[in-house]
Amino acid sequence: MSSQETSYATEYRLITVRTTDGSTINGKVNISPDQRVSELFTRSDISFIVMVDVVLKDAVGKTRFINKDHIVWVEPDDL
Repeated sequence: MSSQETSYATEYRLITVRTTDGSTINGKVNISPDQRVSELFTRSDISFIVMVDVVLKDAVGKTRFINKDHIVWVEPDDL
């Protein structure tokens, strides 16, 4: 690994998101191992969340960028 490359730990969490247009989006978000899912939504410096492996209507396994201003609620899927 070169001196400029950095290794980051990743932890994907399953969540369900409801948007203002009534869409329900299921997928995963990447958080730090010491971070809670709610911290993705309370940080004001980030306007979008990134969801991977999304299931939404005809989209399966896609990546979506969701504007936090259009989210009504979020439910983490605690396994």
